[in-house]
Amino acid sequence: MEEPRIEKLKLSPKKVFINNINSYASKYIAKFLCACVAEAPVDTDGEIKTEEEEKRETSNRGGEAAFHVVGTVSDKSDDNRPYVLEEYLQLNREELLSKLMDCDVIIYNISQHADQLEEALWAVSALHNEMGHFSGPKMFILVSTVMTWACSKPLSPDAAFTDEEFRKRRAHPNFIQHIDLERRVVKMGKTNRTLFSTYVVASGLQYGMGEQVFHFFFKTSWLGQEHEIPVFGDGNNFVPTIHVTDLASVIQNVIEHQPKKYYLLAVDYSNNTMEEIVKAVASVLGPGKIQKRPFEEAFLTQDLSVMEIDSLLVNLCMEAVHVKELFSMNWLCESGLVENIELIVEEYQQSRGLLPIRLCVLGPPAVGKSTVSKQICRYYKLHHITLKETISETIAQLEDNVKNAEPDADNDDIAAEAKEQLNSLKESMEQHGGLLEDQLLVKMVKDKLMSNPCRNQGFVLDGFPKTYEQAKELFYAEDHESEDGTSQMSSYSKKIMPEFVLCLDASDAFLKDRVMNLPERQVQEHNYNQEHFLRRLARYRENNVEDDTVLNYFDELDIAPLCLEITSSEEPDCLLLMQKIFDTVGQPRNYGPSSQEVEEEERRKAEEKMRREAQQKAEEERREAEEARHRAAYWEEWTRGLEEVRQQEEELLEAHSVPMRNYLMEHVMPTLTQGLIQCCTVQPQDPVDFLAEFLIKKNPFSY
Repeated sequence: MEEPRIEKLKLSPKKVFINNINSYASKYIAKFLCACVAEAPVDTDGEIKTEEEEKRETSNRGGEAAFHVVGTVSDKSDDNRPYVLEEYLQLNREELLSKLMDCDVIIYNISQHADQLEEALWAVSALHNEMGHFSGPKMFILVSTVMTWACSKPLSPDAAFTDEEFRKRRAHPNFIQHIDLERRVVKMGKTNRTLFSTYVVASGLQYGMGEQVFHFFFKTSWLGQEHEIPVFGDGNNFVPTIHVTDLASVIQNVIEHQPKKYYLLAVDYSNNTMEEIVKAVASVLGPGKIQKRPFEEAFLTQDLSVMEIDSLLVNLCMEAVHVKELFSMNWLCESGLVENIELIVEEYQQSRGLLPIRLCVLGPPAVGKSTVSKQICRYYKLHHITLKETISETIAQLEDNVKNAEPDADNDDIAAEAKEQLNSLKESMEQHGGLLEDQLLVKMVKDKLMSNPCRNQGFVLDGFPKTYEQAKELFYAEDHESEDGTSQMSSYSKKIMPEFVLCLDASDAFLKDRVMNLPERQVQEHNYNQEHFLRRLARYRENNVEDDTVLNYFDELDIAPLCLEITSSEEPDCLLLMQKIFDTVGQPRNYGPSSQEVEEEERRKAEEKMRREAQQKAEEERREAEEARHRAAYWEEWTRGLEEVRQQEEELLEAHSVPMRNYLMEHVMPTLTQGLIQCCTVQPQDPVDFLAEFLIKKNPFSY
């Protein structure tokens, strides 16, 4: 007899709408839901499947997605969001309602941006009015903030607020609209919970995955520009927090379990103070010191919005009772930010691409290691590590610890240890002619590379290590941190191992010629006198002819050195060399220029433009003056030449007219003068005829 055919029930993914899907919390909620896999329904006989059975069925289903996520974006960007099925930009209300009606779950996050309050209120109201046209049950989840509890009074100073007390909550003055919206959402969900259920998830301050409200403290610590990280206020306020992934997990559980409780607190179990949080961040990422400042100074900080400042000053002890009782959550950071600070810092660096760039620049003396290293540091904002500066800084720090130690048990121990180290250094330098033995030198450099600034931004290690043994000791993982434990060579510290090794080289003749042409000041600064330079060059060549060289060490770790031959000191060749290095290392991994650096660069460009325009104007004025001078000189020369020509013409004319004048004066003018006088005396009626007759009569040449 043929067995009855049992058809498997296929679960269709739920379509979930999330607003502002490109914002911090909404983005990670969408990512989390998109990664969720649909669970098989419970057997008809009511038996719960074992974990092994669930894994087997999940495998058989091929990892079908539990949710398809769509949502709105606040602006158009090139960011790739593969976890989002559809994105909507600038929809009108009619278009948006149509999209909401197509979804099974609608999530509105108002915990970050107050400008979403009006749209969230309209959305829940419009859906409530359209209940009669629903094709199936819908759920509306409002992700709010614990700031709607900020002014609540606890029953006792040590008591923590729980979800059950939500009716007694009192909002911060700047979050009155938030609590009003929470009440409206709860009320609209009571009409017909089977058809339209609503939930309010009051989220603690969110952290993790790159940070949002706590970003100022992470960024300040990472940059390392402050010796002390500020804590605004007394820092004793308890701050309710939750990892953004755990918040997404709470929302997922609400969707899947649809609990009867419609108001839930989403906070972890830490109840850390603001001082504890900032101190944890500063210890792992920054200088390790904090400084309490008046809370009013927070409003002078450009990186903090008013909403974030209000949140950072909240003082609430809270316990998420409903989440604990209703859901079996797989918490990521159940114990809070402070207890999981190492993980949070790693997420912060990975999410924001703030990964250190570590380089080692090797080569013979005078090849240009320091020049190249400085240019790399300037471009990538890295720390330039040289032996000379590292030794000086270490000795200065030890002397300061000994000199300025305050009378305290702990400080006495620090001062005693510093004094002991200082004595060891001085003794070693005395025994080795002013040099340090390798063991102390390597430890000094290693401590520098392990410092937070070098671990945050990265470094350029200039001209060290010099030998295979130094390299092996410097990068050895004392805490057994290694890629794998199968070989001794694999036991190296990933925290300080260079990603890129640059080996600069040049011929001995080129190096000698370069040193000979250096200014005397640089020769003295680098100790490049002939004898010392030749000895250092010979030692370098000797250390790099055997198999056990520094480059061999990196080769054995599959770190291929980039070997660059230096053949010229001309600027175009240097630019090509640096461009090759930049192409190899890639793009910078930092925040980019700060606002002050941008302003400084803009000011520099403006000054450069003004200087260039002034030069152009001065050049034009000089050229015009020069042209005017040339024109004046040419005009003067032309005028002088013209005058000479006119004078020459007059002289020539004068020379040609002398015979004629002589002729006239001798043969014509005497007779003509007499005729004119006689004509004036007689005054005849026809003077011309009279003069003609007179000349005929008196012509001396008539015979």
